[in-house]
Order: sequence, then C-alpha cells, then structure tokens
Amino acid sequence: MLEQFVLHCKNLEKRSYCMMLPIILQVACSLSGWLFLYAIFCSWNENRSYEWSCRLVTLLHGVVVTFLSGYIVLVDGPSPLTHAGSPNTPLQVCAFSIALGYFIFDLSWCLYFQTEGILMLAHHTLSICGMAIVLGIGRSATEVNSVVFVSEITNPLLQARWFLRETGRYHSWLGGTVDFFFVLLFLVLRIGAGAWIMYAMVTSPEPMWLLKVGGLAMYIVSLGFMVKICRFAKRKMMKKYNAWKSKDTGFLPTANGEVTAH
Repeated sequence: MLEQFVLHCKNLEKRSYCMMLPIILQVACSLSGWLFLYAIFCSWNENRSYEWSCRLVTLLHGVVVTFLSGYIVLVDGPSPLTHAGSPNTPLQVCAFSIALGYFIFDLSWCLYFQTEGILMLAHHTLSICGMAIVLGIGRSATEVNSVVFVSEITNPLLQARWFLRETGRYHSWLGGTVDFFFVLLFLVLRIGAGAWIMYAMVTSPEPMWLLKVGGLAMYIVSLGFMVKICRFAKRKMMKKYNAWKSKDTGFLPTANGEVTAH
C-alpha cells in the first residue's frame, strides 16, 4: 500500500513537471523576445537614452497585453465576477506567459538602472508573483487577468505622456488630452472596476487565500498611485486656474514671484 502511494505521488510530480515545462518555455521565449526588442530599439536609437528604448518596449507590451487581456475579459471569458478560481484556458496561459516575461525584464531593468520608486517596484513584484502562482496551480487566471487588464489599460497613455515630455510636445492640447484620458481611465477602471473585481475575488470561496492577499496588496498599490495622480491633477488645475486668473485681471506672475502688468 505504501509503495503504491509513493508511486502515485511520483506520477503526480512527473505529470506536474511535464505540464509546467511548456509554460516555462513560453515564459523564457517571452523574456528573450522582450530582450531582443530592447536590443533592437537601443540599436535604432543610439542617440537616445536607454530609458527611451525601454519605454518603447513598455509601450508595445501595454498595447499588446491590454488588447489580449481585454479580449479575454470581455469576449472569450469566463467572467471574473462569476467564475473566480476557474481552470486556466490556453489563451489565458499564453497571455500570462507574454506578460510574465515582460515584467521579469522590466523589473530587472528598473533594479539595474534604479529608475523607479517603491510603488512601481511593488507593482511589478506583485504582478510577477501573482502570474507565476496562477500558472503554477493552473487556476484563477480569470480574475488575475482582469486585474492585469484594468492595470495595463492606462500604461500606453502613461508612456505617451513621457514621450511627449521628452520631445517637447507635452504642453499642448495633445498632452492635455493624454492626461485627461489617463486620469479618467485610471479612476474608472483601475480604481472603480478594480474594487468590483477585488470584492468578487475576496468573497468567492474558490481562489486560494494567497491570491486574495496579493490582489488586495495590488489594489493598495493602485490606491497609492491614485494619491499621486490626484496630487498631480490638483497641481495642474491650480496652475491653469492661476494662469486664467492672472490673464483675467491683466497681470502675469514673474519668475521671482512678483506680478507685472501686460
């Protein structure tokens, strides 16, 4: 009886290893692909900084993963609100492999160049851990994919804002439009829809407790980003208000804080 039990455990371990091997290869191919793209962008943009090339990779990843995860959430299914903890689909595994390879690349890049703060590093670390766990256990990709969707949908706008600043075109109608839609999508989807997803995930008995804790931690990170965004929006609105008020009264502030007439 004991020998049969040991043999059964060995068979399960072998089966689990065989199932994980293709996923590990997919993630490795994804990581290699993002590194290859980064090398190409660096070669094409020799006169630009390394961050320029990295953000091009980030922009491309944001567009690809947003459309892929959005298609899974809105079309392919299943819904994270009703099927939390359900088995992973092949398309979900493919999407997570692509995203996981990118996050490993980007976290390594950020740590090497030390360009990001604690919130972004926490976001990347939680994303890597969450997707790795989901791919490992073969379940719960539905709700984690929806978190990826609401988190990454604002990423292309964030990168567009950075490129506009670098090229000197941020202080224009285009920069204002990018900022408006970034704040709008962040508050509506990442904060509003994210809270809905978190509630469904936490109240469902299916997802493991570790994923629930990780999901809540990710939402707390989003709240931290929200505080920074609200401060930015307040500063920008006050700057526009002061400019309008100065124009309306016929005075403009100078660099040293005094006011002069037109």
